[in-house]
Amino acid sequence: MGTHDDTTGSTVDDSRDPVAGRAAAAPRGDVDAIVDAGSGADRAARRDQAVRAAVEQGLLAPGAPIVGLLDVTGIRESAAELTAAFDAVVAPGTPMLHAFAVKATPLVPVLRLLHEEGIGAEVASPGELALARSAGLPPSRTVLDSPAKTPAELREALALGIAVNADNPQELDRIDALMRSATSRSPLGIRVNPQLGGGSIEALSTATAISKFGVALRDEGAREWVVRAYLDRPWLTRLHAHTGSQGIPLSLMARGAAETYALAEEINRRVGRPQIDTIDIGGGLPVNFGSDATAPTYGQYARLLREAVPGLFDGRYGLVTEFGRSLLAKHGTVVARVEYAKHAGGRPVAVTHAGVQVAARTVYVPEAWPLRIAAYDAKGRPKSGPGVVQDIAGPACFAGDLLASGRELPLLEQGDHAAALDTGAYYFAHHYAYNSLARPGIYGFVADGAGGVAFATVREQQTVREIVAESGGAHAAALTTLRASGRG
Repeated sequence: MGTHDDTTGSTVDDSRDPVAGRAAAAPRGDVDAIVDAGSGADRAARRDQAVRAAVEQGLLAPGAPIVGLLDVTGIRESAAELTAAFDAVVAPGTPMLHAFAVKATPLVPVLRLLHEEGIGAEVASPGELALARSAGLPPSRTVLDSPAKTPAELREALALGIAVNADNPQELDRIDALMRSATSRSPLGIRVNPQLGGGSIEALSTATAISKFGVALRDEGAREWVVRAYLDRPWLTRLHAHTGSQGIPLSLMARGAAETYALAEEINRRVGRPQIDTIDIGGGLPVNFGSDATAPTYGQYARLLREAVPGLFDGRYGLVTEFGRSLLAKHGTVVARVEYAKHAGGRPVAVTHAGVQVAARTVYVPEAWPLRIAAYDAKGRPKSGPGVVQDIAGPACFAGDLLASGRELPLLEQGDHAAALDTGAYYFAHHYAYNSLARPGIYGFVADGAGGVAFATVREQQTVREIVAESGGAHAAALTTLRASGRG
């Protein structure tokens, strides 16, 4: 049976095995080149072409002083690299689902593009599920993870046949009740926290002793509770863990996968049969924000996992991954016009239209989330010249709204453009409405290598009318007419 796509009117096949349907593996001779593609030189050249073309074609214009650009070629390449990396280490025929973490770039055209490249969706809210369905993602290629699933969310997921990882005992109780009253094709599992420690960014370390995610395995009685949960529920067939994200070393990620695999083996031994047939190892591959190079690569991570947990790849378990940032970050650029160039305390300050509204993490926690800035002239060409220490400021009304402080770049002047690089994930798709600043338009591009660039609209620039509507414009008199009602 298929699932109807309300956006296109088409029907997509969701009858395949939940973790089947991988893209065809690359020929053996090409695997290493695909798996470890990471220099970034071609990507940088495409970016330069796109910025210039955005100016020439009017995407960057007086009425649109900030845009987001997505490199479609780069996204396709990353999807191919991910698929090839794991195809190179798993046993032939191993069921595999790479589910993109929708929170990283919640844009329907991006999800549709990834789906075309064989990538599924990991969702964590009704909104993200709606985006995935609008993009044509079938339930069999979708995984629901969230620490706060409501009964309605669970009911919908089970009705659709979407894979669900229960976060805690209370949630499992809710699933029990739903399973008693209806049948479901959903693959079901439990998320566990191996409590291995954190990385350099505390907020993104999900496997600490006090993490809010999953069942904390080292708490008293928790491991035995998990085993008993599987013993009592033959329909629990998956096990899930996610060790962390940016700032987590690969060695810690590998330890998380090893702990999850060991628990799956223990459960299957206790049950006496291979009840757990799929292990979801999460995502979290860090991104290098210091240069155009892709480091680490999917190939390096996959080989490390094979060395650390060989049993995970021998074909006895299907595998699910949930990468997000590493698939998209390198392929996005936020470009903003320099509205004014001034000086303060002897330091040049370029006041641009890109600040906290598109880069909240960078502005508020710059030491953890520094961004590279590239300087382009008024025509969108890379600027040259001696490096000058300067600040790159945003438009919001507080002093800390800086994309970069004390950064050495060719001097940015009025009418030039500042580009925040590596912003394809968790940046322009996560707007922060400070000062009611509009969400910028986002455009995908394909460059032909000879200067020609084609653009497609991913999301239109938000209008002032939409800002007013979003801010309660239809209820302008609501508070002035509100009166306490008497009780008789």
